Amino acid sequence: MRSLFEPCQAGALHLASRIVMAPLTRNRAPGSLANARMATYYRQRANPTTGAGLIVTEATAISHQGQGYADVPGIWSAEQVAAWKPVTDAVHTEGGKIVMQLWHVGRVSHTSLQPGGAAPVAPSALTAQTKTVLLVNGQPKFEPVSAPRALDASELPGIVQDYRHAAANAIAAGFDGVEVHAANGYLIDQFLRSGSNHRSDAYGGSIENRARFLQEVMQAIVAEIGGARTGIRISPVTPANGVSDEQPQPLFEHVARLLAPMDLAFVHVIEGSTGAARDHQQGELPFDYAALRQAYSQAGGRGAWMLNNGYDLALTAQSLASGADLIAFGRPFIANPDLGARLRQGGPFNIPDRATFYGGGDVGYIDYPFLT
Repeated sequence: MRSLFEPCQAGALHLASRIVMAPLTRNRAPGSLANARMATYYRQRANPTTGAGLIVTEATAISHQGQGYADVPGIWSAEQVAAWKPVTDAVHTEGGKIVMQLWHVGRVSHTSLQPGGAAPVAPSALTAQTKTVLLVNGQPKFEPVSAPRALDASELPGIVQDYRHAAANAIAAGFDGVEVHAANGYLIDQFLRSGSNHRSDAYGGSIENRARFLQEVMQAIVAEIGGARTGIRISPVTPANGVSDEQPQPLFEHVARLLAPMDLAFVHVIEGSTGAARDHQQGELPFDYAALRQAYSQAGGRGAWMLNNGYDLALTAQSLASGADLIAFGRPFIANPDLGARLRQGGPFNIPDRATFYGGGDVGYIDYPFLT
């Protein structure tokens, strides 16, 4: 029987446990710069005995255009690279491992967050039915996203290079690797889904065309830093940020087969609706996650298989017994910096304060109590 608390290999990453801290946007990086408060936050959760075997950072913008929320960090400039180094140093001092999640939000943005107040970009000029977080007088305020413009095909190679550059910067900042955010209705996912991609060129229409942008991004990053330090996050049926597809099974099995030859460190799969119902479905049939992994394995994929969404100890044991390699925990890590120790003894668990999730200072961020 696999144990949540035993070591696991994920590409070049030797992890002390199968516990992963999932990416959690906290809006505490003014000026898009990591800071000392963030270093404390990640250090608190980095001890491989009491915390996570692997930390995936909050989503981090690959470019100014890629931003969609107030006070989220970036990784496109030398100043940002330098600001992240104390964070990675703090995690490594604790003996932990940390990868950066690379993010371009696409249409899930607001003109006030874009360079020159421009419209956000997207595969097609379709406004997402969702809201973003802006900070007004230091307080989070949810506002509808702005209408996007459709990207011209000639712009896509530049965005692919932004991903490549961001991955190189992450390694320069001391990260152990990167996770490409291709989930939850952000730019890559917008290209994948038929509901948000109405293009008629080489990046729209067929499944193969809609997956082309993802493939080009992943190939560029793997060429830059190696597959063994690269992971990806996908969410086959989530409706997050207004995305949908009537045939997610063939779409994401195709994605799995594209990823298999890249020798990735891990594939991070959100089951169901992100942060909500695990049995959510799009299309006529429930999504077959076992078939997704089989498509990946049969195509030669060897990366660690990471699962996420509403995991407790019982579900964790069931998924590990069925062959999962890693289990990602999100909100429990907000309130429990020593979640690994608490899982090992079955609790007790601190309850997170939702009012402090987005924006603010120490309260609800680095002041949750540890086990005594």
